Amino acid sequence: MATQDILLFGKWSFDVEVSDPSLSDYICVKSKKVYLPHTAGRYAAKRFRKAQCPVVERLVNAMMFHGRNCGKKVQAMKIIEHTLDLIHLATDLNPLQVVVDAIINSGPREDSTRIGTAGVVRRQAVDVSPLRRVNSALYLISTGARQSAFRSIKTIAECLADELINASKGSSNSYAIRKKDETERVAKANR
Repeated sequence: MATQDILLFGKWSFDVEVSDPSLSDYICVKSKKVYLPHTAGRYAAKRFRKAQCPVVERLVNAMMFHGRNCGKKVQAMKIIEHTLDLIHLATDLNPLQVVVDAIINSGPREDSTRIGTAGVVRRQAVDVSPLRRVNSALYLISTGARQSAFRSIKTIAECLADELINASKGSSNSYAIRKKDETERVAKANR
């Protein structure tokens, strides 16, 4: 019997290229091949362990925000499955590659922090660590999709698909790309 490849949701291949070498250790795609993005792992137990969590599962977890959606992981997984189908229909590419490209493009590379003593506060530009870039990207993508779906005819899956496609292209129609550019612009002003 031939060995069968593990496909996400039984459809999508895991042979995905992470084009940014600095993020390759933090976007976990190939090392954790799963049929469903629900590994029930204890990724919050230690400091950097969430970097080993499959990237699609991290996106699922990011969709479980706002009180009414907390803990509804099956619902979030259905949203992601529908989103991946829509991405494939729209772009004819492997949707996992689109997700990875969107995360790479959406994470800010430079941010500003508050430095000050005795009430005198100024902002100083700092580089952003790779793990924080991935965390920020996932947060911005899910927030953008949630905001565009609120009081809209479009479903959350359609909005998330649009957000991921625009972010993977680097288009400023994406909420995540706009926020990233704004963060980097503020940091540049505070160098």
